[in-house]
Amino acid sequence: MKTLPATTDVVIVGAGPTGLSLACVLAAEGVSFVLVDQLAEGANTSRAAVVHARTLEVLEELKVTDRLRAEGHVVPRFTLRDRDQVLATIDFDQLRSRYPYTLMVPQNVTEAILLGRLRELGSDVHRPYAVNDLQQDANGVSVTVAADGRQPQTVRARYLVGADGMHSSVREGAAIGFTGDRYEQSFMLADVRMSWPLRADEVMMFLSPDGLVVVAPLPGGRHRIVATLDDAPERPSMADVQRLLDTRGPVSKPARVQEIVWSSRFLVHHRLADRYRAGRILLAGDAAARPQPSGRAGMNTGIQDAVALGRGLAAVVGGRAEETRLDEYERTRRPVAERVVGFTDRRRGWQRCATPAAGRCATPRSA
Repeated sequence: MKTLPATTDVVIVGAGPTGLSLACVLAAEGVSFVLVDQLAEGANTSRAAVVHARTLEVLEELKVTDRLRAEGHVVPRFTLRDRDQVLATIDFDQLRSRYPYTLMVPQNVTEAILLGRLRELGSDVHRPYAVNDLQQDANGVSVTVAADGRQPQTVRARYLVGADGMHSSVREGAAIGFTGDRYEQSFMLADVRMSWPLRADEVMMFLSPDGLVVVAPLPGGRHRIVATLDDAPERPSMADVQRLLDTRGPVSKPARVQEIVWSSRFLVHHRLADRYRAGRILLAGDAAARPQPSGRAGMNTGIQDAVALGRGLAAVVGGRAEETRLDEYERTRRPVAERVVGFTDRRRGWQRCATPAAGRCATPRSA
């Protein structure tokens, strides 16, 4: 474990896709930074698996888009179904993008590609370090981090960025509110190997009176299954997934699950930071906004946050812009998060329907 430098331009907390993307931008611009993460190693599960067209465009700047495409599965179509009946189809070839499709690629692969690019640029992640304390003044931020059994270290930085997820210690240390709701329903997520009789180039959402189930192709012949349940099991089994496909999926050509590669349960939070900036402390990704998991918007907005913030920080640190340039980051990125999270509608008591065809709504409860 290396000793951290005493001073740097930027400390980044969190080495998920958001923190890694930000670090790549700063490294390419020659801005000094320290990237720390409390985990001993990066992601080894797929978690977020959708990379959107706009994100692929943004990642061109980091020179990783072609690498992601090589590892991913191109999906040019989305279909809404009621069992065997097709209700609607959306073809992505109408997108005004160089990448008119959704790219399915597991998050651990995305992180590995970003980390590889960061190392090509001569930098790396410091693990495992958790933030113990942070103190801000007019000239910078002192960040104290520690690893288990080791003496805490303090790094003095001009700026601190919290890219450390929904339970961000940076956001809490900066006393920035995180307003929103948690929904009653839970989500089941599983990556499986199965015999799938329908098209391999579509993401399909099946609606039923019991809830929805999404089936999306992944690289290597696997499929991602996401479903809403009143009380999802903590580690869904092959039988759990098969039951969902039997009761909500195709009837005339049923699927047969053969193996669970990975599975999990998660609760649905819709939250938005009251501010993206508090002086010299800034937030990005899930630390700033936590949208609902459909479409995995969180990782995509986080990467886009990171590239926008990286440009701003590089300009300010490099003397090409005044510090007020960082206010532009919040002005441009927070409205995007508001639209994704649906924050304004929830404040008016709006209820988001999980299965509109069945007339069933998931009602938010106050945070």
